[in-house]
Amino acid sequence: MRIIENGNFTPVFRIFLWLTGIVIVVASCKLLSDIIMFIGVVVGMLITATGTYAERANLLRLKPFGTNWKKVRKTYEKKDDDA
Repeated sequence: MRIIENGNFTPVFRIFLWLTGIVIVVASCKLLSDIIMFIGVVVGMLITATGTYAERANLLRLKPFGTNWKKVRKTYEKKDDDA
């Protein structure tokens, strides 16, 4: 099973991230106490946010895990005739 497909997370993995984050938040609130509950909620929210942002990037046709950054990086390099 591939996690990254066409520069973004696969739909199944995005849903998995979202559900895992929700389960961690709910389990932390129900089963843990004090600072450990806070840490569990923060970790769950981060996982949920990752799935949500990946879904939003997919809707906007963005590819956060693509290789376009290599092309952009080359545009910032100084050319010999510019010096």
